[in-house]
Amino acid sequence: MGQKKLVRFAAIKEFKNVLEFPETMAGQWGRFFERVQPLTLELACGKGEYTLGLARLHPNQNFLGVDLKGNRIWVGAKKALEESLVNVGFLRTQIEQIADYFAPGEVQSIWITFPDPQLRFSKAKKRLTHPIFLRKYQQILTPGGYIHVKTDSPDLYRFTLLVIELYGCVLHKASDNVYGESVVADELQIKTHYESLDIAGSKKIHYICFSLPAQLANETDQVLKEKMKEDEGID
Repeated sequence: MGQKKLVRFAAIKEFKNVLEFPETMAGQWGRFFERVQPLTLELACGKGEYTLGLARLHPNQNFLGVDLKGNRIWVGAKKALEESLVNVGFLRTQIEQIADYFAPGEVQSIWITFPDPQLRFSKAKKRLTHPIFLRKYQQILTPGGYIHVKTDSPDLYRFTLLVIELYGCVLHKASDNVYGESVVADELQIKTHYESLDIAGSKKIHYICFSLPAQLANETDQVLKEKMKEDEGID
């Protein structure tokens, strides 16, 4: 590990707005923020640009960026401290363990911004909108809570819409070209460093907002798998 990363990993241990693999935090996030307000998560937050942007727009809500990479969290956490954004925090942990850190219904909404689309079929279960993850979110989201997905990957966009259809999720909004809309919501005008790079070369940003049903049927997992094979031409 480089010296710069070592310095940042040491620094976030002293940041009051960062927790690393904390225990017994479920139901305690109002205490962490020192104010009880609706809580929104940004998963795989990277440097936290979206977490910060949302917090600036909505001072009467709490926002928590979640990522494993401490050197990236350092960037967002430091910026939040410099701006005295008291409604911003960061949680360093694996997203696979997200349900361990929150009480049922403690989270109002989730943002998933430019996650790794995990394009290979063999990696599909790592997609953050795969039912494996949706079941984890279901444990912590308030009933009817929103999941927002912003991506430059048309493949992840189509996959997420397929999941929504097969599992009976409630689709609130879907756009295959956010900035081509006549009106763009303030939340969608926030841009991450990754977005500005246009790595996918698509010049189009896709957005989906949906809610989960009461149950995500386990038997539908095989239907999803077969549909994915069909769509990708896999025998």
